[in-house]
Amino acid sequence: MLTKLSIKNYALIEELSVEFAHGLNIITGETGAGKSIIIDALSLVLGERADTSVVRKGTEKAIVEAFFDVARNQQVKRLLKQHEIEFSDELILRREVSVKGQSRSFINDTPATTALLKDVGDILVDLHGQHEHQSLLRTETHIDLLDDFGGLHALVEEFSKAYNEAQTLLKNIRALQAKEQQLMDRRALYEFQIKEIDAIGPRAGEEEELEREVTILENAERLHSATARLYTMLYEGDNAVHDQLVLARNELESLAAIDTTFEESHREASSAAAIVDELAKFIQQYNARIEFNPERLEGIRDRLGHLNLMKKKYGGSLDAVIAHRETIGKEFELATNFQAEVASLQKQFDAHRKITSEIAGRLSAKRHEVARNVNKAIVKELAALGIAHAVFNAVITVVHAQDTSTAVVKLGKDYLEASPKGTDAVEFNISTNIGEDPKPLVRVASGGEISRIMLAMKMILAKSDRLPLLIFDEIDVGVSGRIAQAVGQSLKKLSQFHQVISITHLPQIAGLADTHFVVEKVDDGKRSVTRMRKLEIEERVTEVAKLMSGANVTETGMESAKELMRLKQT
Repeated sequence: MLTKLSIKNYALIEELSVEFAHGLNIITGETGAGKSIIIDALSLVLGERADTSVVRKGTEKAIVEAFFDVARNQQVKRLLKQHEIEFSDELILRREVSVKGQSRSFINDTPATTALLKDVGDILVDLHGQHEHQSLLRTETHIDLLDDFGGLHALVEEFSKAYNEAQTLLKNIRALQAKEQQLMDRRALYEFQIKEIDAIGPRAGEEEELEREVTILENAERLHSATARLYTMLYEGDNAVHDQLVLARNELESLAAIDTTFEESHREASSAAAIVDELAKFIQQYNARIEFNPERLEGIRDRLGHLNLMKKKYGGSLDAVIAHRETIGKEFELATNFQAEVASLQKQFDAHRKITSEIAGRLSAKRHEVARNVNKAIVKELAALGIAHAVFNAVITVVHAQDTSTAVVKLGKDYLEASPKGTDAVEFNISTNIGEDPKPLVRVASGGEISRIMLAMKMILAKSDRLPLLIFDEIDVGVSGRIAQAVGQSLKKLSQFHQVISITHLPQIAGLADTHFVVEKVDDGKRSVTRMRKLEIEERVTEVAKLMSGANVTETGMESAKELMRLKQT
């Protein structure tokens, strides 16, 4: 719900901050006081088009901030997460319009695009009037409203999952068919390359192994002579390191028997002698394994030459050669078994089409059933609002698929176009006059009639409609008396499920307010300023009395206002 609206330097508003409440919030005020300015400012912060003319004369920029309680609104949470904007229970939308024509948008103090601001606004607010936040006037929302009323979201989700799986299979079939000629054209090339690479049979890491071996074979003589010298130095020659360490160890052992201080040195000498012994054994064994093998060296060089040729032809590295072999192997196998692969995917697609078709049939049948109930309920509600001869139809249509091979739904003998929401298109049609055929809701006349139509639909869809805030900008245009009272009662009922803000000039509606605001234009002799304030109970009575009898409020008018507001007489 909208908890607070702050406006600064917007048109006639210098600075204004107002807090809204649950239930029915009523806004009244004299013609020209600036009621529409409040709604225009709210529309701006909900993402509507910015215009520099709204910036108050003599100031640099207009600022509008709207504060919403979204603690339980999962749609907003998902949308903000998607755009990496921090979520909190209080959502703050801010829009700034400079006199130079620059517009900036913020969500929770994070810069955002105007488009994102509008997306958030569409989730939070339905604004009925000469504005764009009118979900019922967007044909694409009609199917969602119908599904809301019927509680069909689980069934829609079931279809959507099956539809997406079928579309994935269809995409794979199309991709495979698109590759057919390419595969056939390259089959001979792939076959040649496979034979050429397999004849060499490169292994991962082989090149490094061979290069290490080449280095060793090329330096075999040096390795042999060096290791022989080392062995003599360490173990076999006169004054060998090992012999000297043994003598040192024995001498330290004798000293340790006299003075224990030498025990650690004795242990270290023993360890050093053992290490030299192991080192000498390793060098002796290495020396014995050294090969002088020119044939092996030549064979390795020849192998490396073949591997380098493969590298030049197929990617620049041995890993690239191996990866290329794997890829063309799959492509060659696919080319060889192309028809079988297509047939396998087609069989899977046909099976999924049966699943989607069965779900689509159930979903469409449910929608037709729900549509009949909605039609009756809305006509009844319209009659209560003074549109006695209305005809309302939730028209459900389907489109036959031009290409039956790609249709994911087949009902009977008919192949139908589909979307993740099913095969149905829904559009609300209405006639409000006897003898007139129902026409699309988006084409009916604006004004009080369209507002009442929307109010009737909101009453029917109230418990399921997900929009938390409904705003009605002068919904009472062209109505009075009994009808005005009926409109007021409908708004009051609607406010049990939604926060409702309504601008009105009718006492029958204003008298039902849970919270009542008045918009006033004040002239200080230099400039006009629009202000908005919340009315206390006695002020509310006076305001309703003014709406009933004009500016000259009498005691009788006050009593009538109290009676209309169902207050106890004092």
